[in-house]
Amino acid sequence: MLDLLLTQFVLLWAVIDPLGSVPVFLSNTKGMSAAQQRRIAFKAIFISAITLLFFLVAGQVLLEAMEVPLPAFQVAGGLVLLLFALTMIFGESKPEQEMALKDENLWDKAVYPLAIPSIASPGAMLAIVMLTDNYRFSFAQQAVTAGIMISVLAITLLLLMLANPIQRVIGTAGAAIVSRVMGLILASVATNELLSGIYHYFTQIQG
Repeated sequence: MLDLLLTQFVLLWAVIDPLGSVPVFLSNTKGMSAAQQRRIAFKAIFISAITLLFFLVAGQVLLEAMEVPLPAFQVAGGLVLLLFALTMIFGESKPEQEMALKDENLWDKAVYPLAIPSIASPGAMLAIVMLTDNYRFSFAQQAVTAGIMISVLAITLLLLMLANPIQRVIGTAGAAIVSRVMGLILASVATNELLSGIYHYFTQIQG
């Protein structure tokens, strides 16, 4: 049980990437007062939580309505997460990619690019659906996963509130290094999900 909790925490930490969101937050709140930065941070986390909870509750229902078997989605999700991880390792890091995204409306930055796609990334949406598979996990286990997700978002909020001192300590380069290391961890988790999905898909066919 402890191993499962740790795996879920690491996976959600990797796809949400709290440290990688710090330079994105600073870039998009430059010149704002501390109070404005706090309001944007709270709004971004709230929007991210609502988005991910929606996928947690309704993601599998939507897939089943479209008659997409979950093992097939698990394979696709694992593949997408693997590609996402490879871009974190070999491509531009998250801070480098998203700091370039600009929006003239300051308040809209809480939604884009901070909440989506920086915090509630496509990888996070896919991960939360796979981690709450109704056929593999009980309601209690899914509730624990939701708790882990909320805890990662709470840590993200804390880091955003401390964004200025963190940036001075690790810099943009430091955040990029952390993002690449998390990409490597995410790649191993994604590969496991991909292989597991293939196994369950062919088991389902044979059954």
